[in-house]
Amino acid sequence: MSSVSTSYPRDTIIHGLGRGVINTICLMGDLFLFGWEMLGWMVTRLPPRSNLWWCMYHIGIQSIPVILITGGFIGMVLAVQSYDQFKLMHMENQIGAVISISLVEELGPVLAAIMLAGRVGTSMSAELGTMRVTEQIDALRALGADPIHYLVVPRFLTCCLLIPLLTIVADAVGILGGWFFSTQVLGVDSFYYWHYSKQFVYAYDVLGGIFKSFFFGASISLISCHRGFHCGAGAEGVGKAATEAFVYSFIVIMILDFLLGVGIVNFYHFMQTVYPGVIR
Repeated sequence: MSSVSTSYPRDTIIHGLGRGVINTICLMGDLFLFGWEMLGWMVTRLPPRSNLWWCMYHIGIQSIPVILITGGFIGMVLAVQSYDQFKLMHMENQIGAVISISLVEELGPVLAAIMLAGRVGTSMSAELGTMRVTEQIDALRALGADPIHYLVVPRFLTCCLLIPLLTIVADAVGILGGWFFSTQVLGVDSFYYWHYSKQFVYAYDVLGGIFKSFFFGASISLISCHRGFHCGAGAEGVGKAATEAFVYSFIVIMILDFLLGVGIVNFYHFMQTVYPGVIR
């Protein structure tokens, strides 16, 4: 008798790439359905106030020290890195304009969002993941409460509201940090620091950064809650969900920063064409 040999196809790079693409598409579709269900609850009924107040304290108040430290040192680092180049051109008094524009347009919103993704996003994902593993989410359903309405909606609303406010705090503290280091250490005149900051920073710049931070907050909360709701079993699953929440949030923040930045610039040019001098 001749033996029949069974051969299995080898897992090639193409197979791995295709599997990754399919998994990514499925993840995006599941995230969209998760967000759609959450928006449905937001339209029909708001969550209990007690949940909102708790989330505001946990996400907003407890994040202030991190934002203060991050914003202050960002401003001082910008002062250190910019001063020598400006001094070569005898423009060191204009360093305040560079620090302020960099903070309100890019560094303030992006770095504040990344810090909050690490502190708030991983915390939400780990908390909801633990509730999933210990079957507390199933217990909520058994009691007649919808877990998305009770757990996700308060966190989403709080992030959308407070992360833009925390971004404003980061911008202000960063500008003050740059002012302190520039005037007290580098010898820049305080009058010129504030003069050029006010001259080159427009309301359009500040509002653009706040506008971006709103979407950053929405993406952080949505991704973190989604990963917590779909975490694996055991402590390893909770840790993996927290890691994925930060990594995915970081990637989405970078993509949104680029797309929103392009959109804001094009909108500014369009408004300047239609209403010259109005948008400043």
